[in-house]
Amino acid sequence: MELANGSIGVPAGKLATIVTYLEMTSRPRAAVLPSGNWTIERREHPSLSWYRELYRRIGQDWLWFTRLIMTDEQLEPLIHRQGTEIYSLDFEGRSEGLLELHFENGSCELVFFGVTEKVRPLKVAKHLMAYAMDVAWSKPIQNLSVHTCTMDHPNALPFYIRAGFRPIQRQVEVMDDPRIEGLVPRQSAPHIPVITG
Repeated sequence: MELANGSIGVPAGKLATIVTYLEMTSRPRAAVLPSGNWTIERREHPSLSWYRELYRRIGQDWLWFTRLIMTDEQLEPLIHRQGTEIYSLDFEGRSEGLLELHFENGSCELVFFGVTEKVRPLKVAKHLMAYAMDVAWSKPIQNLSVHTCTMDHPNALPFYIRAGFRPIQRQVEVMDDPRIEGLVPRQSAPHIPVITG
């Protein structure tokens, strides 16, 4: 499809974001990282309440909402499906980071990756990414993929590129603003104004 140059209006109540898809086709050189007082744990069959609470705390400021609008019947088979592995980064007795990988047909997708505001200053995202690389490339995969968007943390895209991912595609995504329906608090993502009409 030919996309003309210019701007396209976004209706009130909607959001538009540019999604960037990235991949790597070989394992990057391992980073040398200092240790810290956190742990990373595999979560076998995590409870839906634990998953939603951590997902919300990590992604609320970046308007993560897709997993919040799912019913139990939709979410449970998705996070418990064959090929999906979920890990948490735990600090001071609480889960503060989420790593969700999905393996299928010789590929691995980094489905969700993030840490809470509480531990972001500790630079633990680098440790969680190094762990993700170890887990993903320990399997017989040909590529590892991830995507991010312009509503995400402003450092997300550069972080993935520094980790060794290469941007391969962009697309524009339009969606209902989840704050209007109360899926995330109205004050979430103050850098993106709510426009209702």
